[in-house]
Amino acid sequence: MSNQQFPQPTDGELEVLRVLWDNGPSTVKQVHEAINKTKPIGYTTTLKVMQVMLEKGLLIRNDSKYRHIYTPAVSEEMTQGQLLTDFLDKAFSGSAEKLVMQLMSAKKLSAKERAKITKILTDIERK
Repeated sequence: MSNQQFPQPTDGELEVLRVLWDNGPSTVKQVHEAINKTKPIGYTTTLKVMQVMLEKGLLIRNDSKYRHIYTPAVSEEMTQGQLLTDFLDKAFSGSAEKLVMQLMSAKKLSAKERAKITKILTDIERK
């Protein structure tokens, strides 16, 4: 993972990124149709959000063909890590322990989730 910081995406920009991460390179029309399935939004709004994202460096546009195809300039993991770090600093004064304790007390974890967490902690201890 790179240490490069990208601009923090807005909620609307995250929706666009989610579509691109899930569906791969897409046109504005394809992104718009995917978002519109769950949230009514105008085509021009989708277009404008994606244009702003391109200017911010969150998207890459391939315009070598007839249609403009957009891809994320940032990986899902990098974005999640950056958002989580920002949230951790703002809400929990940088304390991962406080974050994990709050998460575990706020949401009932399934046996599968508890097993995964235990495995991750065991793997970390072994390193």
